[in-house]
Parts: sequence; C-alpha cells; structure tokens
Amino acid sequence: MKLLKEFKEFAVKGNMMDMAIGIIIGAAFNKLVDVLVKQVFLPPLSLLVEGVNLSDKLIILRHEVLNDAGKTITDEVAIGYGAFSEAFLDFLIVGFTIFIIVKFLNRLRNKSQDPKNKTVSTPKDIELLTKLTDLMEEQNTLMKKPK
Repeated sequence: MKLLKEFKEFAVKGNMMDMAIGIIIGAAFNKLVDVLVKQVFLPPLSLLVEGVNLSDKLIILRHEVLNDAGKTITDEVAIGYGAFSEAFLDFLIVGFTIFIIVKFLNRLRNKSQDPKNKTVSTPKDIELLTKLTDLMEEQNTLMKKPK
C-alpha cells in the first residue's frame, strides 16, 4: 500500500507530467521532421544525383568465393561506406532542419517576451516583472531628487 502511495505522489508531481508531455511532443516533432526531410528535402536532392544509390557503394576487401555448384564457400568482406554516407547525409539534413525550426521558434518566443512588442501577447510573468522593474526605476529616481 505504501508503494502505491509513493508511486501516486511520483506520478502526480509536475516533473512527471512535464516529462510525459515532452515525450509526446518529441514524438510528434520527430514525425514532423521525418516527413519534412523525406517528402520535402530529399526529392529535390534525388533529382540532382539522378539514380546514384549511395547505399550500394562498397570497398571490397575480399571477394565472394563460389564453388562449381554456385554455392558460397567464402563470404564477401566489404566496407559499406555508401550506407555511412547516406546516414551522414540524412543526419546533416535532419540537423539543419531542426536548427531552422528551433531558430524560428526562438524568434517567436523572443517576440512574445518583449513587453514593448504589442503584436504578440506577452506572458503574464514577463509583464509583471516589467511593471516591477518600471516601478523600481521610478522609485529610485524619486529618491535621488533633492528635497
């Protein structure tokens, strides 16, 4: 019974809920980036390379040896640099896409946190801190005036 109570306290805490929301949003973001890369960026790139399949590129260290019946005696040993190149290219495209999206989101966040910008609603905490700062500055100027 005590274990159940401890689990309930753990699950209801804000950190657990924030983590769950973050995981759900992360999964949706992963889907978004995956579609953006595969459906938007890669088709134009495939036009540029016209039929070159990087995953087929190999450096063969030892060729496959077949017997008279055509069965493999010794397997081929090769370095698949093409698959690595393809994965690295995917990584660069995904990384750049995420960079652009995060840059855009940061710009939106910075606009919303600027209390002077009236085109976007300012969060309440930023608004209150701005008013507090203004009041403190006003109080300091009043205190500095000679009596």
